[in-house]
Amino acid sequence: MNQGLIPSRYAKAIYEAAADKKADSRMFELLKQLAEAFDSEETLAKVMANPFVSAADKEALLTTAAGADAADTLFADMLRLLADNKRLDMAREIALAYVRLYREKHGIHKVTVTSAAPLTPKESERLRKLIAAHIGGGTMEYDEKTDPSLIGGFAVSIGNERLDASVAARLKELRLELGAN
Repeated sequence: MNQGLIPSRYAKAIYEAAADKKADSRMFELLKQLAEAFDSEETLAKVMANPFVSAADKEALLTTAAGADAADTLFADMLRLLADNKRLDMAREIALAYVRLYREKHGIHKVTVTSAAPLTPKESERLRKLIAAHIGGGTMEYDEKTDPSLIGGFAVSIGNERLDASVAARLKELRLELGAN
């Protein structure tokens, strides 16, 4: 079975179970934090793939990484299901699939603005308004980053859509144009 299909199926089942129990937003927060933990701590994936680490230890590690507590019984049930089906090593992909599904169902747009220098509050507010008008409804998970390699300007990512208004992108376009002539 396709490695992308398995996480999507688990994510859908988890979402439906969480929605039935009115715990879908809590599960979203937990799985978003879990995905972020995988991104920030590369050894987490290695531990999940290690056959010498027990399933119980992996479950405990994932619980801690997600910030779950004793009240998060649905999260614990999900981990037990993954352990029983020998799928704990897919926890990151399942978390990412759940986060995507939740955002889709709730009209949440992941927006990242990367600028060459920190934006002023006025610039940030103007961009937020422009982006809100562009997405035409729903809510935004808005994040600002700084990347000096852009030289100047900014880049906006909204889901899979990207607008690059940076000096670095314009210079790259000019190089390509000059190389084609």
